[in-house]
Amino acid sequence: MNIQYKKGVLELCVLSLLAKRDWYGYEISEFLSQKIDIADGTVYPLLRKLKSEGLVTTYLSEASGGPPRKYYSLTATGRETYASDRTDYLNFAATVQTILEEQET
Repeated sequence: MNIQYKKGVLELCVLSLLAKRDWYGYEISEFLSQKIDIADGTVYPLLRKLKSEGLVTTYLSEASGGPPRKYYSLTATGRETYASDRTDYLNFAATVQTILEEQET
């Protein structure tokens, strides 16, 4: 798959996961790597970027039998950004699909 396709939607995928519940970094990375072919370490710089932009916040939670995990949670701004970006992407994807299907006829 074209790497530019993945780069363009990876942030939206992370925001989508966090819109449903809080996740810790490794959990996000593992989930996405099962769905999308991404390199190890791809998610962490993205999470740092989202935090620096004020879209996510973090907190530590004790794990049973292990070290504390850093969880990521959407901020109010993150939820607004996700809703807007989701709408934009779905409209864009529908337009691209229409164009591709028109070319087949």
